[in-house]
Amino acid sequence: MAEQPENLVLEHVRGLRADISEIKGEMRTLKAEMATKSDLRSLRADVASDLATMQKDTREQIVGLRRAVIEYHSAVVGHGLIISELEERVRRLEQHLNLPSLEQS
Repeated sequence: MAEQPENLVLEHVRGLRADISEIKGEMRTLKAEMATKSDLRSLRADVASDLATMQKDTREQIVGLRRAVIEYHSAVVGHGLIISELEERVRRLEQHLNLPSLEQS
């Protein structure tokens, strides 16, 4: 009877070793698949750069559009349009969008 518990314990230890070995293999696979911290930092820097570029381009497009509208209204002032109303709307838009005023550009 002394052999039976020994064999049972030995069998359980061997089973645990196999399970631990399997878990270690899975951990190695997961580590290989995970992004490293440097990969994440690089990705974050790329996204920040793209956002800054996009923001700059958008601001430039808005400034260009603003100038085009003001030039258009300057051309049609003689047709009875009141430019002061447009200028007030442009100022409110600038404040709402946190844009620099046209006089500052």
